[in-house]
Amino acid sequence: MRFSKVRAWLEIAVTLCAAIMGVITIFWHDWIEAITGWDPDQHNGNAEWLIVVGLLVVAGAMGLVARHHWKLLTAIQAR
Repeated sequence: MRFSKVRAWLEIAVTLCAAIMGVITIFWHDWIEAITGWDPDQHNGNAEWLIVVGLLVVAGAMGLVARHHWKLLTAIQAR
């Protein structure tokens, strides 16, 4: 039971991190270049939009998984 709670909370944390990074990338396109110095598209902007889409897809998928696991935990605890 304890492992399941930790797993659900980790899934929620990954969801929040991916969503926050996706939103940050929408408003600040060059954060990757600023933090790492890596410029995958030579300031074209295409890589940043792919990253936004990827992060938001990960956030959505992990959010659904976390919701499913949370519902299972609450159903088990209700018994």
